[in-house]
Amino acid sequence: MLDKLPPRERQIVDLLYVQGEATVAEVCQALPVDLSSSAVRAMLTRLEAKGFVRRRQSEKGFVFAPAVPENAAKQSALRQVVSTFFQGSPVGAASALLGMSEKLDEQELDELERLISKARKGQRK
Repeated sequence: MLDKLPPRERQIVDLLYVQGEATVAEVCQALPVDLSSSAVRAMLTRLEAKGFVRRRQSEKGFVFAPAVPENAAKQSALRQVVSTFFQGSPVGAASALLGMSEKLDEQELDELERLISKARKGQRK
């Protein structure tokens, strides 16, 4: 879903996930490129129309926040990465992620075992 956005709009939504919410001026300030406030306002309006951003009135003016729950956005982004770089294989992606970590602590290993056990139980039903 988010992967279908133009790069600059995606950058704005990503920024809102990091900041939680922001005004047009705050978005302009946080972007790595200089854009006019009218250009950012237009992109936020498009993102709102597409259902990716919501706005509310505050004492600072309109404040914008992501409309798509963060978990849904994470799942969508991860699905795209797995599809693009791991030929759709979650095992390949998990293996690559595990290879990135030099050493997992006991708590992380316990969590991975719990998730694997849960996945196994779900497949037996």
